[in-house]
Amino acid sequence: MKVSLIQMNSQNNKAENLKTAAAMIEKAVSEETPDLIVLPEYYAYLGEGRDNVHGNGEFFPDGESYKLMSSLAAKHRVTIHAGSVVEREGNNHYNTTLVFGPDGKELARYRKIHLFDVDVPGGISYRESDTINRGQDVVTYKVGDVTVGCAICYDIRFPELFRKLRDAGADVIVLPAAFTLMTGKDHWETLARARAIETQTYFLAVGQVLSHADSKKWCWGHSMVIDPWGHMVAQCSDKVASTSARLDLDYIQHVRRNVPVAQHHVLA
Repeated sequence: MKVSLIQMNSQNNKAENLKTAAAMIEKAVSEETPDLIVLPEYYAYLGEGRDNVHGNGEFFPDGESYKLMSSLAAKHRVTIHAGSVVEREGNNHYNTTLVFGPDGKELARYRKIHLFDVDVPGGISYRESDTINRGQDVVTYKVGDVTVGCAICYDIRFPELFRKLRDAGADVIVLPAAFTLMTGKDHWETLARARAIETQTYFLAVGQVLSHADSKKWCWGHSMVIDPWGHMVAQCSDKVASTSARLDLDYIQHVRRNVPVAQHHVLA
């Protein structure tokens, strides 16, 4: 199974962001012929202000990003794990991952469970719950015979979610993100490797990079593929870029046979 990770620097222009995402997908398909393509969190719009975020949200399946990703998946006969966008449902708004199969049909929909409400050093505050409602469901889907689990950004700090994904049969876990520069430089790789090691899955962590919100906020980037032993097998540099890797699915079973942690849990 081959995967391509698309690292973006999305801004507050939705049309331009979607144009960039489409071009990067086309390039990945042409150069890498992957089975699965992954975009970062908020790839379609990464702007400031509750009204702006809500105004760029979408009702599914009628939104611009929904139609675009569905059509690209069908055109290239590839599975697209479309990062996340703001989903509108009545008066509620969710940070939602959509996954489209090679026929263009929706394979999965995951609404972010853990919301980022944090005061970081330097006086910057993030209050995702002021804008976004919390999801509740643990979600997996299939790429061929491979089970893939869904998470988004701040979820990475809550290992109980990833244990649930592993218990649901996940062989691969995908985490689109817009991880902040301040926390990313110290925690991003450490947390991603820990989640891969404890679940014994391939972990695909796909981030936004560089500045947004008129350079008021910065994202860490460093999108990467981690193997079930916790080794990094591919990583993007500090720029808009993509990286690809071929996942050795037999290696997952090798690791699980040698260190059978799933059989040793004694706490619920």
